Amino acid sequence: MAPPRRFVLELPDCTLAHFALGADDPGDADAPDPRLAALLGPPERSYSLCVPVTPDAGCGARVRAARLHQRLLHQLRRGPFQRCQLLRLLCYCPVGQAGAQQGFLLRDPLDGPDTRQALLELLGACQEAPRPHLGEFEADPRGQLWQRLWEVQDGRRLQVGCAQVVPAPEPPLHPVVPDLPSSVVFPDREAARAVLEECTSFIPEARAVLDLVDQCPKQVQKGKFQVVAIEGLDATGKTTVTQSVADSLKAVLLKSPPSCIGQWRKIFDDEPTIIRRAFYSLGNYIVASEIAKESAKSPVIVDRYWHSTATYAIATEVSGGLQHLPPAHHPVYQWPEDLLKPDLILLLTVSPEERLQRLQGRGMEKTREEAELEANSVFRQKVEMSYQRMENPGCHVVDASPCREKVLQTVLSLIQNSFNEL
Repeated sequence: MAPPRRFVLELPDCTLAHFALGADDPGDADAPDPRLAALLGPPERSYSLCVPVTPDAGCGARVRAARLHQRLLHQLRRGPFQRCQLLRLLCYCPVGQAGAQQGFLLRDPLDGPDTRQALLELLGACQEAPRPHLGEFEADPRGQLWQRLWEVQDGRRLQVGCAQVVPAPEPPLHPVVPDLPSSVVFPDREAARAVLEECTSFIPEARAVLDLVDQCPKQVQKGKFQVVAIEGLDATGKTTVTQSVADSLKAVLLKSPPSCIGQWRKIFDDEPTIIRRAFYSLGNYIVASEIAKESAKSPVIVDRYWHSTATYAIATEVSGGLQHLPPAHHPVYQWPEDLLKPDLILLLTVSPEERLQRLQGRGMEKTREEAELEANSVFRQKVEMSYQRMENPGCHVVDASPCREKVLQTVLSLIQNSFNEL
């Protein structure tokens, strides 16, 4: 199968620029996007580096590609690359099918030969599949942009392709969305389990997680007591509210990920998104088994559940701004059919200013995504919007800005109303 020939580049302002590799005849192209000309053309030098994966790639191939992408990211932050601008690049098929290829655009302000040589050495060091594709952009005397595709064979640089860079229309759906169910928003337990199964050879803790998941029944039912999940970004008061609600209702308080796998959270947080999300997804199924058991005896309050897993995954994988998220009612927002549902999901919210004020001085260790929430307002907005688009069940938004007693009163009232409707 021919590699995808369309690209989407995330610009520093979180807008997206689409381009394609067109025919060899420059007369076939429209006027280039001036943003692309500024990023791909002279006087600086730009390179693309993409990790190939086919639309029908199995779970093992996706895991290998994700690990290579993360390894390249770490290497592109060292040596001569430190002076370069590094942007997020996605290579995709124009027909809306799965198989988008994650990659990078590297912009060298000095157009130095050491950057090109370091990239070729990086390419030559990748001996096992998948091997990344290295492209180099240049402009001809007429100002038309071209991409030359390079390979390294027997230590020598070989040009294996050359195509003109032409504008491309923005597709109706972000190109990464078809890949979400197989890479980060797993539709069922087995899809997430298959990912960790591929990781047991290099993450010993993956086998321990799988053993715990396999001890849980595949089909569990909620008991006669109410189950309430409480969601929210860090510093929205979620921990305080969940504990207070549990105390008020004499309920059991559970957390996702559960304590039995929480000791390995740091290990999986350092892994690529597909592995990290599989870990958190399977944690939800372990919690579901605990919910089924505890809700037979008392009410259950759950501190985070599936909605957290899905929203952070969507916001991380979908580049660009809010407008590029999957539209409302898209299947990616639907609750997995094989996961026990709570009776009620509450989403605690506060203003960005108040959340930042609460975060200051906490001194707690942050995950990669929590740190990005604090530093990147667009990412935070995408998480919040994804929360609000979740369905079956959806989230009831609660303003957590007032005093603790008032928030608790509001939450308890919503829980009582939900109980009356059961």
